[in-house]
Amino acid sequence: MEAQGHETFSKLSAAIAQLHTKAQPPEVLPRSTALDNARSKLQPHLPSTGIGLEQTIRHLQEEIAPAFNASSRSPNYYGFVTGGITPAAALADNLVTHYDQNVQVHLPKETIATEVEDRALSLLCELLDFDPTQWPHRIFTTGATASNVLGLACGREYIIAEASAHRTDAENSVGELGIVEAMRKAGIDEIQILTTVPHSSLSKAASILGLGRASVKCIGQEGASHKFDMKLLKKLLEQPGAASIVAVSASEVNTGLFATSGVAEMQELRKLCDMYGAWIHIDGAFGILGRVLTDPKYERIRQACAGLDLADSITGDGHKLLNVPYDCGFFLSRHRNIAERVFRNPNASYLASGNNSDGIMSPLNVGLENSRRFRALPVYASLLCYGQGGYRDMLERQINLTRGIARFITESDDFELLPVFDGSMEEVLSNIYIIVLFRAKDEKLNEQLVNKIKATRKIYLSGTSWDGKPACRFAVSNWMTDVDRDLPIIRKVLQDISEDKES
Repeated sequence: MEAQGHETFSKLSAAIAQLHTKAQPPEVLPRSTALDNARSKLQPHLPSTGIGLEQTIRHLQEEIAPAFNASSRSPNYYGFVTGGITPAAALADNLVTHYDQNVQVHLPKETIATEVEDRALSLLCELLDFDPTQWPHRIFTTGATASNVLGLACGREYIIAEASAHRTDAENSVGELGIVEAMRKAGIDEIQILTTVPHSSLSKAASILGLGRASVKCIGQEGASHKFDMKLLKKLLEQPGAASIVAVSASEVNTGLFATSGVAEMQELRKLCDMYGAWIHIDGAFGILGRVLTDPKYERIRQACAGLDLADSITGDGHKLLNVPYDCGFFLSRHRNIAERVFRNPNASYLASGNNSDGIMSPLNVGLENSRRFRALPVYASLLCYGQGGYRDMLERQINLTRGIARFITESDDFELLPVFDGSMEEVLSNIYIIVLFRAKDEKLNEQLVNKIKATRKIYLSGTSWDGKPACRFAVSNWMTDVDRDLPIIRKVLQDISEDKES
């Protein structure tokens, strides 16, 4: 049986390797035709005897896979901040499927899986220039949305406990009492999430946790909505009967701009939050990796990432700039004691992990899931394979491409870089991270621009809006990014679309 299992694994690995290494086939069919062909091949009913492994592999490779969006295979995919998959991560993910570990309970005498996860998270902290010992509550999640749920859940527990400390010696825990009773005993009338230009997942997390989407309050500056209005922040923090979570966007998803620009701003936020018992949560889905940068030409980004270690919790996405497979996010928190109060899995003796001296907590007691894929292994493999220098090189290439795109757009007569920056070209480019937001100056062309770009089948980007009008967004996050190869393709696509408009 074991030999048969290894033979099957080898066959599947070979099929996956072929998909991973095979050059992208030339586009001979319109996208709509490729999609329609694949839909027509979908099996309408469950076969009574099955079609067998060989036929299933052929069906998936030849009939279904061509209709997928080839984001992980193509460095010319610039939609939704979707990274690729490094070869090391792809190999590790095959092993994850083959060994099918459920990384839920720390069982050091039976499996090393939880230790691999803990070590991967420790290495990740080192990559981000964080002291791993300062982030004892750390776990991999399905993505930044799940991580934001963890961050707000921990923040909710903390701010209610802080409010309770002023009224009673009792520990009022949402995990035990429920949110209504815990807030009543703590004397809290309102929980508010104070932020600037939040990602939609923050509102989703607030909805899931019973805080409500209305609890998310945007308090950005006029004319710079990504930056905190500090006077308004202080006013809301000191509001009687209110408890607050301050959510900081480390690179806002539409523009790539950061909510803070240096250590001093984070220190001011920390001082205010300590004064009023608030929790600081960083949404660093892709901005957090800016901490690997060292070259002075990325100084603006480096400064924007400075001081993020003053937060209480941090969210990040592995399947973005770490370039590991979906689904993978991570969550870091300074408050280990809060983790079990919120996420403890009670009254399940068969899941007990025993008393271990290594300090590793069972993931089911510090996160959302009881059933968990071994998503740590691709992260561990990729971090080992490329190291800090390798990830720094990837990010530098990605930034250099976005800045090349931004320079081209700024110098173009037909396109406009968004938001409008003041200053010299170099000053403008210094604000560019891995996102380039732009639109066509011609309104008719602008309405069709995203579809025209996609129709070329040369590059893929996503559409969005800015000031109520359509806009386009490049999101460069693939490990294969090559400025000398990719920038001419992008320039040619935009130039041809512009010239076609004029003709």
